[in-house]
Amino acid sequence: MFSIDGVRLQKFLADLGFGSRRQMESWIDEGRVSINGKRAELGNRVHDGDVVRADGKRISKAKLSRSDTSRVLCYHKPVGEVCSRRDTEGRRSVFEALPSIKTGRWINVGRLDLNTSGLMLFTNQGELCHRLTHPSREVEREYAVRIRGEVKSSTLRALRSGVHLEDGPAYFKSISRRGGQGVNVWYHVILTEGRTREVRRLWESQAVQVSRLIRVRFGPIELPRAQRPGTWRELGLKEITALRKLVGMPMV
Repeated sequence: MFSIDGVRLQKFLADLGFGSRRQMESWIDEGRVSINGKRAELGNRVHDGDVVRADGKRISKAKLSRSDTSRVLCYHKPVGEVCSRRDTEGRRSVFEALPSIKTGRWINVGRLDLNTSGLMLFTNQGELCHRLTHPSREVEREYAVRIRGEVKSSTLRALRSGVHLEDGPAYFKSISRRGGQGVNVWYHVILTEGRTREVRRLWESQAVQVSRLIRVRFGPIELPRAQRPGTWRELGLKEITALRKLVGMPMV
């Protein structure tokens, strides 16, 4: 049951797993959502008993009672998969490998570009996704990066202190060398935001070529070494509780 004041429409839809709050705001702007037969507008609130439709399809009464049960998947994305649900070029989507879900849909917690592999998280809760990806939370993302050739100390200092990209200043919170020699040297880098291609763009700003990029950690969740590309595992209660605690959500 909702409170007498109801809940914001975009939050209601996001909590049901239809997408992030930002995506739901776009749906509302595009006229894809209605409440009690009338086109919805940003600022509308949903109350118990309201009939909400998305793309003309009624949201069942069962979904109107929001559940606080979190489900989270850890997926090992291979190179070559896209993070959108459909691709005009026919490329495989990360969503194709995920298990079916009875209520709502899986929401990707951030994205990885086509040529980046590694850890992706998916959840059924829009609020959890929203908090994990919001810049103010500064959730750490760790990547393994293979670089062609040696990197100067001055380059590493610049990447730690900050450089200017086209969408603003950026920097690595941490950079550590992890082995390799000759033309292939591995580093691990940590940053606390998820801008498009940010890791690659930071290195490229210093004329350094990235030959391989793998996300190995998101917040407290690490990609298991034994987990093969294209496979998923569901997080247990302890791991989900750690994620919720990190972003200030009640324990489960």
